[in-house]
Amino acid sequence: MTEFELAQPKELDAGALFVLKSRGSWLHSGYHLTTAIVGPPVLSLPFTFAMLGWGAGLFCLTIVAVVTFYSYNLLSIVLEHLDELGQRQLRFRDMATHILGPKWGRYYVGPLQFTVCYAAVAVCILLGGQSLKAIYVLSTTDEKMMLYEFVVIFGCLMLIFAQIPSFHSLRHINLISLVLYLAYSACALFGSIYIGKSKNTSHKDYSVNSHGANQMFGIFNAISIIATTYGNGILPEIQATIVPPVKGKMFKGLCICYVVIATTFFSVAISGYWAFGNQAQSTILSNFIVDGNPLLPKWFLLMTNAFTLLQVSATTVIYLQPTNEIFEQTFADPTSPQFSTRNIIPRLLSRSFSVVVATLIAAMFPFFGDIMAFIGAVGIIPLDFILPMVFYNVTFRPSKRDLIFWINIAIALVFSALGVLGTVSSVRQIILDSKTYHLFANV
Repeated sequence: MTEFELAQPKELDAGALFVLKSRGSWLHSGYHLTTAIVGPPVLSLPFTFAMLGWGAGLFCLTIVAVVTFYSYNLLSIVLEHLDELGQRQLRFRDMATHILGPKWGRYYVGPLQFTVCYAAVAVCILLGGQSLKAIYVLSTTDEKMMLYEFVVIFGCLMLIFAQIPSFHSLRHINLISLVLYLAYSACALFGSIYIGKSKNTSHKDYSVNSHGANQMFGIFNAISIIATTYGNGILPEIQATIVPPVKGKMFKGLCICYVVIATTFFSVAISGYWAFGNQAQSTILSNFIVDGNPLLPKWFLLMTNAFTLLQVSATTVIYLQPTNEIFEQTFADPTSPQFSTRNIIPRLLSRSFSVVVATLIAAMFPFFGDIMAFIGAVGIIPLDFILPMVFYNVTFRPSKRDLIFWINIAIALVFSALGVLGTVSSVRQIILDSKTYHLFANV
């Protein structure tokens, strides 16, 4: 037996055995990370600049990039350290249980991660429905179908994709997802530049168009959205897909991911805000159509929405994995083959049920910007900005004389405060928007 096999527990539960297969390379982890982090939320970055302005927008975008790269590396280092001790952790909740105690894993980290990932699934299904609707509106003048109908259609597609057996099985899909993401990010960039240089473009106003309390809450909302854009909440599960030994491999995957982030996040945010100023909408693609009239060639808009539709399919499946793993752990039998009737039937039923519920939620609450801000404040900030710092300090116990100890404490405290303020501001915005929107709204 190898050293790794001796270090592993004798028996893995069905969730770890079937969903979190450790067969991938560092390159595969890069694909997984990229699909988990980058995606359609990048199209909301110009909207955050509209609430922050040039200086604060660029500052927040840069700081969150630096902090998340640092945070994910800390999390990976802790996982590698535990692996070297023969205590490899495959899930976020297992990691929290081992480091902080069983109550933290069972009653806080586990439920929080499940809620964040499942909410992300619902948001992705909503985005898929919005992309389908955009393609429909561009393709016909007979607009009889409602948004919730497109959400249901996309949800039906996800019923099929949800049956992909394991995280590792997504590696080639996530490579395609990376290419699609680069494609529609480029479309957003060039579309914004084209419209921004157009003779018919309206006057661009870069001032923050709110004042007083509205401006303050808008700032916290914007920070929550940026945090969500950089967040993933499933790094331990992604690292679990790497074939042992894992040391140093996740860092390479993160480098790939952040090269893509540096290329796209800043270019889309800057070009979108430059083109539309404080009129940038919650997704920049909405600015490409004014009063039903496209500002770009229809074929370009159709292509952009098609790329977005296909890429968001992969993102949806990524965030289904923690839910799938929980279902497998609960209902599957690890002593039976993965594709036996005993395991296929519960998998088919549980995953289908999960997608149906998420589709219903997406159809009922089509308020994308508000949902993003709330998810970022209550879920992504604790998982990606606070807990990694706590895990590192508890695991390695650096001296209080060490700079890294105080850096971690400072980051945890600052983002704890931002999480609370972001939660208040996002809930406030949802309450305000509830006066305008209604269930199953055709937005």
